[in-house]
Amino acid sequence: MESVTENVFVETGLRGCNPGYVVTSDGVVVVDTPQLPTKAVEMRRQAETHGEIRYLINTEHHVDHIFGNYYFKGSGTVINHRGLYENFMVVTPDLDPFAYAAEAIPTDDPEGEAIFPDRDEYYADPNKGSIVFDGDLTLWVGDHTFELIHTPGHTPGQLAVYVPEEKVVFTGDTIFSECQTWLMTSDIDQWLEALETIRQLDVEHILPGHGPVTSKSYLDTQRSNLLDWKSAVAAAVAKGWTRKETVERVNFADRYPVDIGQGYMMDHIQTLNAASLYDKMTGQG
Repeated sequence: MESVTENVFVETGLRGCNPGYVVTSDGVVVVDTPQLPTKAVEMRRQAETHGEIRYLINTEHHVDHIFGNYYFKGSGTVINHRGLYENFMVVTPDLDPFAYAAEAIPTDDPEGEAIFPDRDEYYADPNKGSIVFDGDLTLWVGDHTFELIHTPGHTPGQLAVYVPEEKVVFTGDTIFSECQTWLMTSDIDQWLEALETIRQLDVEHILPGHGPVTSKSYLDTQRSNLLDWKSAVAAAVAKGWTRKETVERVNFADRYPVDIGQGYMMDHIQTLNAASLYDKMTGQG
C-alpha cells in the first residue's frame, strides 16, 4: 500500500481499481475493495493492523470496485449510494460481472482460485450496503470527517469520498489518471459537472479510480479527455458517418496505456467508447 499521508493508504499497482483506507482515532474506513481475492484478503489484514474496520464505502458499482467486499464480510458496515446498491453485481446483456471477476483469476491471481466462490455462494451474500442513502452523506469517525459526495457521471451512483483533515479525495472512476478512460454507459455532461464539484474541494491529493495518485491539476486533463471523445463522435455524426465507420475511425489509443492487467482490452475500450457515444447522440442507446 502506498502511504499518501500519515493516515491515508492506497494501492495503485493491482489489476482493478485503486482501493484504499484511512486510519482514524477510532478505527479504519475502507474505500473500495480489490477485485482479486488474495489481494482483498491481504488488504483486509493490513487495514486491521491499524484497528477495527468501522466502515467500507464503495465509490461505484463496477465489479473492480466491489467484488472484494465478499472478503470483508464481518468487518465494517458497508455503505452504498442507492444508485450503486441497485446495480451491485447485476448481470446485464452487455456484462456478467461475476464472469468478469473470474476471468482475471488465472492470469492475475492464480492463488485466488482456492478462495474464489461459486456463483450461488457469492450471490447469497456478496456483502453489499447495509446503509443505503440518496444524495450526500457525512460520517464522523474518531478525529476524521468523511464527506460522501454524489458525483454521478461515470455511473449513476458514483461517489467521491472527501477527507478534509487529510486534504484527500477518493474519486473512483471520475478520474482515470494517466490511463485510458472507460466511458461505458456514462453521462458525459454529468461527469463534467462532477469534475467541477471535485475542483471546489480543498485537497492536495486526488486518489483516482485508476492510475497514479495525482493533484487537482489533472482535473483539466480528465475534462479534456472527455470533451475530446464527445467532440470527435459528434463530428462523426455531423459528417453522416455510420456507427461502424465511427467505431473504426474515432480512436484515442495512442493517448494513454490501459490500466494494469487490461492491455489486451485496448481495442475493446476504443470500440465501446465510440459506440456508446454514437448511440446516445443518434438516439439509438
